[in-house]
Amino acid sequence: MSNQPFEGRQILVTGAGSGIGRATARRLSSMGAELILIGRRLDKLKETLPKAQSIGLDHCNQSELIKFSKQCGPLDGMFLNAGSYETGNVEKGDPAIFHHMIQQNLAGPWNMAHYLGPHLTEGASVVLTGSNVGIRAVPLQAAYGVAKAGVHMLAQYLAQEWAPRQIRVNAIAPGPVATDMLLDRIKDSLEPEQSLNNLKKVNPLNRIGQAEEIASLVVYLLGSESQWLTGAVIPFDGGAGAVHPG
Repeated sequence: MSNQPFEGRQILVTGAGSGIGRATARRLSSMGAELILIGRRLDKLKETLPKAQSIGLDHCNQSELIKFSKQCGPLDGMFLNAGSYETGNVEKGDPAIFHHMIQQNLAGPWNMAHYLGPHLTEGASVVLTGSNVGIRAVPLQAAYGVAKAGVHMLAQYLAQEWAPRQIRVNAIAPGPVATDMLLDRIKDSLEPEQSLNNLKKVNPLNRIGQAEEIASLVVYLLGSESQWLTGAVIPFDGGAGAVHPG
């Protein structure tokens, strides 16, 4: 097998300025892919891959997306990974948090699929980032969990919609991963060490995941070895589902 299996393939990655998006972009680049990096902060995208095409763009801004779509070329794959996280419940939570979570985590990838879907080549692959809290309810994560559950369903609808073009669509559902977003949240908590231990204890492997581990699954789903896999929602959470089944 070639060590450059993505050579000549154009892959778009959102949320590429940090965490899972950054790790995946770097892995794809090392395997020969031509990357288009999308994110709100151009400086962070440049840190990920200085030589890659980087576009400062908010996936919730439809006017920006329309403009980008008019100049975008053919795409052999997309990793729709951008999103954000806030806590809260339903009754006592701020409705603004719910609307923000829906916009950032569900409307964003929906917009990307809507405007860039026509640019996908036949046989392309698309991966969306969901969450294991979109599979089972976890206290104080209502808005985020509902939005990510929507992402899972979006992947399944797209898998049906794009199947005639042999385009595969899958969602990953990670548990807690050691990204800047998570580590900053732990650092700002009242008891950082205890917060980290609590996250570790939700799975039998007793640790949080690493962005590079999640990237390995994304690369597999975008690659040619997963050509008969579509419409799946794949938990990647250290076995948390075995301890806390949905």
